[in-house]
Amino acid sequence: MTPPASAGTPTLPLPGPRVEWAALPPARTTADGVRVLAGVPYAGLPGARPLELDLWLPAAPGTAATAVPAVVFLHGGGWRLGSRHSVGPAYAGESPSPLERLARSGIAVASVDYRLSGEAVFPAQLHDAKAAVRWLRARAPELGIDPDRIAAWGESAGGHLAELLGLTAGHPVLEGAVGVDGSAGELSSSVAAVVAWYAPSDVAAVAADAGADPLDATTREAQLLGAPAAAVPDRAALASPIGHVHPSAPPMLLLHGRADRFVSCRQSERLHAALVAAGVGAQLHLYDDADHMWLGATDAAADAVTRTMTFLHHHLRGEHP
Repeated sequence: MTPPASAGTPTLPLPGPRVEWAALPPARTTADGVRVLAGVPYAGLPGARPLELDLWLPAAPGTAATAVPAVVFLHGGGWRLGSRHSVGPAYAGESPSPLERLARSGIAVASVDYRLSGEAVFPAQLHDAKAAVRWLRARAPELGIDPDRIAAWGESAGGHLAELLGLTAGHPVLEGAVGVDGSAGELSSSVAAVVAWYAPSDVAAVAADAGADPLDATTREAQLLGAPAAAVPDRAALASPIGHVHPSAPPMLLLHGRADRFVSCRQSERLHAALVAAGVGAQLHLYDDADHMWLGATDAAADAVTRTMTFLHHHLRGEHP
């Protein structure tokens, strides 16, 4: 109840409950029984729209004994475009979508919106991704999800964030304070496995690898950082997955096209080499004719989904191909 005010003093209503603990919306059910909860708020930001995700849950509700693993999916778009509704143009109109296919196979999916570079600069995007993982872990019992089996998967800019999720759990600067509080340590933002498609893994070198001007302030990575990477080397290093590699990182699957004109496959090659050198279980597969977003290689788009599902089933469900 709002407390009484003195005469002549205007009153404001008290804030409502935090959106990350709001009741879940009703689910719609697909023809195959997958339950879809759309537009679920996972964090509230003062003065900004709530951050939302879409949940794709396997048909059979999980219990404490039968809880299912989950994947946080992060969309691409150069950190400045895109939304949780797209897995990439290669899959536009595909039914069932790759996300629904994964849910049908017994792995829940949370497709996440995060702040774009026009709204906030790095590390806001990673703070949001970590908040989504913590939210999923906090709400796991009511969703039937196993909080110990959560992975990250992303394409392009989302792949960059997925890699950082795998490499920076608990980082004092990169953890952030968005959404569900994880400061006490019981709600970690760690993930058990990572899949990254054509991701920028060495932010400082993206422009040079693509043959662009490293001092161009209009590049996607410059807009992410708030300045060209060469002008803010410390911030670029902080934003680069390759700079956070450590021996206890989770297994990673890196997929990239050799013909990628926007994010050179050298980005994934260098990260893979660093992971292997650190003793991390990393896999790299390159597609000869594939450009960014698998353009020019329909077979690559289909194969990438198959490899992704196989990898996630292996590391989250213990199923061997």
